[in-house]
Amino acid sequence: MRGEPEQVRVQYGEAADNYGVLHLPGGSGPFPVVVMVHGGGWLEEHDLSYFEPLSKSLSDEGVAVWNFEYRRVSGEGGWPVTLADADDATEALATVVQDAAGGRLDLDRVHLAGHSAGGHLAAWIAGRHTLGPDAPGAQPRVHPQSATIMAGVLDMSLAATAGHDQFVRGRLGGSPEDQPDRYLVASPIEHLPVGLPVTAVHGTDDRTVDPAQSTRYVEAARAAGDPAELLMIEGVGHGDFGNPDSSAWRAAKATIIDHVDG
Repeated sequence: MRGEPEQVRVQYGEAADNYGVLHLPGGSGPFPVVVMVHGGGWLEEHDLSYFEPLSKSLSDEGVAVWNFEYRRVSGEGGWPVTLADADDATEALATVVQDAAGGRLDLDRVHLAGHSAGGHLAAWIAGRHTLGPDAPGAQPRVHPQSATIMAGVLDMSLAATAGHDQFVRGRLGGSPEDQPDRYLVASPIEHLPVGLPVTAVHGTDDRTVDPAQSTRYVEAARAAGDPAELLMIEGVGHGDFGNPDSSAWRAAKATIIDHVDG
């Protein structure tokens, strides 16, 4: 008999923002897991709350969801803290999050999903195993099986220059010319191939993150041998992915579930 769904707040580190909300379907599991990474320009005023309805809609499909918070640029975050938090939160699936789930998480079926700045972090998590030993996130224990990136910032140098994205400069402490090593570590497009399916979902009417971020990443990933896919949604803007009733989220959710079921 299937029990009641659960939501559990779990602290994965010592900082105030080192926590997440674990959504568990009713039942004994083991459940596949979707790691949800919210966006908001890596800024403190945006938190995981807008991802909670999206997380619940996935949990309703029988998927465990780990919606985590992280230190952002206008708080205690920035380089390299935000990346380290993203890594720590993912690695916590094997420790405190699994404990909170009573061992019901299938850690061989971990999937990533992120939006905007969270899309950047999700794609970075997907490729962190390619980094050198001195970089945050190197040699991970938890290995995701797929990533669904909604309107993500995937080429940090492009965003900071042609994209005129000051959020990226604040995130990395300067321009690509000022901080070339940071851009190399932080930019997902530099970590290819990642060896897992990545689907980039973007709206044609996005005025916040240029759709070229997704098209260029997918082209580069395919050229490197990755099974990357691009899903462009006509008439969808940047914020539409945060609305659980939108066509944007329905398309992204279907992609996430396809990865989980695949």
